[in-house]
Amino acid sequence: MPFTVAVAGKGGTGKTTFAAMLIRRLIEKKTGSILALDADPNSNLNEALGLAVPLTIADFIEETKAAKPLPAGMTKNQFIEYKLQTAIAASERVDLLAMGTPEGSGCYCYPNDLVRQHLTNLSSDYDYLVMDNEAGLEHLSRRIAVDVDIMFVISDASARGIRSAGRVREIMEGVKTNAKRVFLIVTKVNGDLAPLMPEIEKTGLELIGTIPLDQMVAQYDMEGKPLAELPADSPAVVATQAILDKIPQFN
Repeated sequence: MPFTVAVAGKGGTGKTTFAAMLIRRLIEKKTGSILALDADPNSNLNEALGLAVPLTIADFIEETKAAKPLPAGMTKNQFIEYKLQTAIAASERVDLLAMGTPEGSGCYCYPNDLVRQHLTNLSSDYDYLVMDNEAGLEHLSRRIAVDVDIMFVISDASARGIRSAGRVREIMEGVKTNAKRVFLIVTKVNGDLAPLMPEIEKTGLELIGTIPLDQMVAQYDMEGKPLAELPADSPAVVATQAILDKIPQFN
């Protein structure tokens, strides 16, 4: 099974930026093959990595619920396995799958079970699985049957954001996510973090590092440039590398 890393946090905290920087680190260190999974309905990890997504998992699950028949000779199991393969945005450095938006009405239990089975089989071919999750960890509980080796919970530098990060930990316990190590990262820091320390301590999360407010990130976003291509001296890149230096699996 792959070494599995999950990144979670509410929208706007910089979790996708961190996920892209983490993948960049794995690529630079040539640690092994990487499957990135964008499990946030507001999918944009592909843009951060400079990849085009041909199809989302939600798209073809919806096809299994449509009235029209599946291709001749294909079972639903075979159809989902085939579609999962065609949905991969492949590159020399990293492969990417996007989960897509939530489903409509009706029962999706059977196709979700099939996706879980095939996604588990697919990910076993990679050395690393990196997941960019929504704050509610919906897909971790419904479609991704994997234990998490490291979970990074991302918060911006606000009391409200830190409290939201604490709720992510509660959600993890509620959906029985088995994460071996859980770290908190505070982003967009512009000044002293001391006033936030009481809120951080209340979360029970281990603070592994901070990432400063970086105008280069905003500039790349505005210009539509992949965040994975930020220059090495970008404050966000430097801080992310310093955080990952602390973890043997990223060295």
